[in-house]
Amino acid sequence: MVAYAPPGWPAQVRPPDAPDWERTASSWLLDICPPDFRGYRTLRHHPVVLARFAALHIEACQLAARRGLSEARSELRDVADGDTVEAAVQTWHTESARLIAIRRAVGLVEEALRGGRFRARL
Repeated sequence: MVAYAPPGWPAQVRPPDAPDWERTASSWLLDICPPDFRGYRTLRHHPVVLARFAALHIEACQLAARRGLSEARSELRDVADGDTVEAAVQTWHTESARLIAIRRAVGLVEEALRGGRFRARL
């Protein structure tokens, strides 16, 4: 069987069933998590547990981005000019889009770590 990675799969992670793919998955997951996560033996030695932690971490970041976006204009209007406030709003939009892509990628990696496999579709 040829290793296949579905759309949204992180470029830094080898496709499921490729040699050493779980090591690349763990490395990538640790890279997207807070640095302190590297200090937890359980997370370093159990990729599926690490994937669950990563998913929850990214979801928390998504909540923070939504809050930042909803409050940006009211919270920043007294401390920054209009152009800067709008730039901050655009930055929140950009960050939200980045987090959506990362959350999808984490979900795919977690699914594969739990034994799921993907097939190319026509």
